Amino acid sequence: MASLDGTARGFFEACETGKGWAACQAYCNPDASFSCQADALAGVRTLAAYCDWMQGLFGPVPDGSYEITAWGVDHERGTVVAAAIFSGTNSGEGGPVPATGKRIESDYVYVMSFDGERIAHVTKIWNSDWTLRAFGWA
Repeated sequence: MASLDGTARGFFEACETGKGWAACQAYCNPDASFSCQADALAGVRTLAAYCDWMQGLFGPVPDGSYEITAWGVDHERGTVVAAAIFSGTNSGEGGPVPATGKRIESDYVYVMSFDGERIAHVTKIWNSDWTLRAFGWA
């Protein structure tokens, strides 16, 4: 039996290093959902689409990395909460404008909800407007 903590950590590492749904799906229900009240992710409703969006971010931000600042497992509610800082420089191709050379450090939180041993839903709490302005994309 896999642990909530181990599954969530495996998913988080795969997602936050841009491995895409191909690597993340091992930790998730096939129909896992996603929500985020951020303009940059408006319309992204599946975890598969979000994981692939994160993979695509590594084109314009090839040095992207994360630092976990808090991690909590709530067994009673079948939930894992992770707070982190995503860092990176817009030095690659694929963004909405040519590379700006600007570096960001952006705080965010994931609330990973489980159905049994697999992730069924992720809510991301993130200020995309601030991040896009800091990159020079907005």
